[in-house]
Amino acid sequence: MAKKPKLSKNQKRRVQQNRHKRIANQNEQTLDNLGEQIGGRVISRFGKHAIVESTDEKKQVHNCFIRRTVESVVCGDQVLFRPSISNEERDRGIIEAVLDRKSVLTRPDYYDGVKPIAANIDQIMVVSSILPAFSSHIIDRYLVACEQAKIEPIILVNKIELLDEKELCKLDKQLDIYRHLGYKVFLVSCKTHIGISSFVDELSDKVSVFVGQSGVGKSSLVNQLLPDAKEQVGDVSENSGLGQHTTTAAKLLHFSNGGELIDSPGVREFGLWHLSKEEVTTGFIEFRRYLGGCKFSDCSHKSDPGCLITDAVNTGDIEESRYQSYLKIIETLDTQRPSYAKS
Repeated sequence: MAKKPKLSKNQKRRVQQNRHKRIANQNEQTLDNLGEQIGGRVISRFGKHAIVESTDEKKQVHNCFIRRTVESVVCGDQVLFRPSISNEERDRGIIEAVLDRKSVLTRPDYYDGVKPIAANIDQIMVVSSILPAFSSHIIDRYLVACEQAKIEPIILVNKIELLDEKELCKLDKQLDIYRHLGYKVFLVSCKTHIGISSFVDELSDKVSVFVGQSGVGKSSLVNQLLPDAKEQVGDVSENSGLGQHTTTAAKLLHFSNGGELIDSPGVREFGLWHLSKEEVTTGFIEFRRYLGGCKFSDCSHKSDPGCLITDAVNTGDIEESRYQSYLKIIETLDTQRPSYAKS
């Protein structure tokens, strides 16, 4: 039997390219199976699939492929898509374009760099709690991320039923630092429902996300605010045919009062190592009035002579605790940054 001729590198590359094209074309549908282009919102994303809710009065849910020319699709995106009009279960609509985002939340990834994880968010709920331990430094880190994303943060401290009157007074005084900076602060308890009703008003007619470390009660808050969340996810799963994938994917859920929540494992916790020192500095909003006025243009805002920020700390115009948080973040940027991202 004659041996098969060996292929050159160029021939192997062309064969591989044609193979990828054939695989990709299996996901494409003929235009005959697609309806007219309409507007929609991405309410979940998983792999090459996205679940889109139409923005018309019907609010129908459609499972869609993402056209290869569309670079990025995340939960919360406003899109133009063509729904499938076929009765075949395997047929899907196609997302053809993503409209301009009014905001985007990104997350640093050690393998893929900075990647978007949610779009068109109105506010970020920074959740802290008394247990495992209240940490103003963790709050400061999230506030920096919110400021850089240009998304309004709201501070939420959970589990306050664990404090006695004296401890609660002390915590409230700590939080005055943030109130004086213009941030909204809520003290709540999922167990006793303290503060929940006033907090709910902040969610009305807005798209929100909850962020915070593990154990602060984010899931308990979501379950209390959205008791039908599982049913909403179940409806999406049933209509989309994605089944269990929707339990791990980002998803947009509707509050009964008209607001919405984007819930995703990627949204809840994220780092700061992708930010520059300058971006971290401007993320402390009380620092901004002093920037550019220091004696030296490359001022490190530490022990440099003529530093307006350290002068403001010494006079009490900038809180010492906030300044110490700033130094701690700056010191840990390089240690948390992967080697390929270091300059």
